[in-house]
Amino acid sequence: MLTALLTLLQPQNLIMMYICNLIGCVLGAIPGLNGGLGMTLILPLTFAFSTELSFAMLVGMYVGGVSGSFIAAVLIGIPGSASSIATCYDGYPMTQKGKAAKALSIGITASFIGTVVSILVAMVSTSFIADIALKLGPWEYFALCFMAITMVVGLSNGSVFKGLLSAFIGLWMSTVGADLVTNQLRFTFHNTHLYGGVNIICLLMGTFALQQVATSYAKGNKKMPEVDTKSLGGFGLGIKDFVDNLKTIIVSLLIGLGIGFLPGMGAGISNLIAYGQAKRMSKHPEKFGMGYEPGVWATEVSNNAGVGGALIPMISLGIPGDSTCVLLLSGMTIHGLQPGPMFIQQNPVLANLIFLCVLFSAILIFFTEIFTKRWFPYLLKAPYHYLYSAILILCLMGAFSSTTSMFSVGLVVAFGVLGVLMDMFELPMTPLMLAFILGGKIESYFRMGCSYAKGSLAPFVTRPISCIFLLIAVFSLLSPLIHIWLGKKHMAVK
Repeated sequence: MLTALLTLLQPQNLIMMYICNLIGCVLGAIPGLNGGLGMTLILPLTFAFSTELSFAMLVGMYVGGVSGSFIAAVLIGIPGSASSIATCYDGYPMTQKGKAAKALSIGITASFIGTVVSILVAMVSTSFIADIALKLGPWEYFALCFMAITMVVGLSNGSVFKGLLSAFIGLWMSTVGADLVTNQLRFTFHNTHLYGGVNIICLLMGTFALQQVATSYAKGNKKMPEVDTKSLGGFGLGIKDFVDNLKTIIVSLLIGLGIGFLPGMGAGISNLIAYGQAKRMSKHPEKFGMGYEPGVWATEVSNNAGVGGALIPMISLGIPGDSTCVLLLSGMTIHGLQPGPMFIQQNPVLANLIFLCVLFSAILIFFTEIFTKRWFPYLLKAPYHYLYSAILILCLMGAFSSTTSMFSVGLVVAFGVLGVLMDMFELPMTPLMLAFILGGKIESYFRMGCSYAKGSLAPFVTRPISCIFLLIAVFSLLSPLIHIWLGKKHMAVK
């Protein structure tokens, strides 16, 4: 831990982390963009940097993006990202009542509390979970990865079939290239550029960044409402506000941690669940949606608590807790690191560095947001035509620099088209990303399990932990269908 702290405090690491922290906050505040986009854009740059500097930048961008997403939700009623949807319900009405300063202060403080407490929990629990994971075999790991994908699929826009199709595309792309055991070429179409598999940078740049720019530009951008900057003076928050909402903060923190730990759930779900729970616990549920402070506390504590919750399975099990952690996992792959139970033992300094980067980023962005709160409205006036042009150029340059081949540029464009088509047909992107990242592991663990059992599939269901994971996976797939069936049956009875 001390070595990680000294590494982080090196000037280049700390300064670059803070710069990315600020950029992530700005991207998170602008509707249509987010910190994940910034992480995608800087991934190719990390080829030229040390592993420590790379993750300081990526984590700084991650925390800044999550922290800044509430700004637009409070000031203009448009969430900067899915993680702050429920913040609009009470944050914007507070602004309309002339309480913008207090609403922003609640958002800043709640974000800080959620991130700091969750990362402290992650620092304590990750090693413990990794020690347990080391006792598992390939059967359990196969079932765990399979469960992670099915849990994401089960939450895919209410359509299990669309989620399965997206996951299938991701799994198929993970098989492209030379087979690791037989060296047989698969789905390369005699193209030498695909012998090593699909370049993860090209996939992320195309399906994430390029698709986001294309769809946002096609949908057009409405002119942002004007914000009354006179109402942004002062901190507007006292100790009494914190004490009065302590119960809401604790419950929302637990919800954010729990949902963040589950693969693929993410802050987009935790903030809605925490808001609903806060309303159920409140003595005045009728005030929610009318500028009630507990509503802002609940959503911002929970979505930021998901940061620590999502890092726990990523570092200890090698399974990302949300779509943004997929980008961190991609960064590990780029630098030749193997995430999973052995990661902490093999890379103790880097593991602690990631935790400390989250902690320092939360502290730095907290004080920055407090002192620059009056400037927030100017972030929302950023010219989109300049932003989109810059992002497009960075995408193509990043793809080319990753392989120094124009084939990669063409691949980014192809994946961008795929992303746009998936958006048109409402196919979720997260199952594809997760399936692509875990596809190689699933194949490897399945082969190892069959080999150890001399060709038998029985251990996958006879070993208790593996069986439990597989049952959860099946339940994740069937539960939405059962829910729909029960709903139709209930309506028929009426």
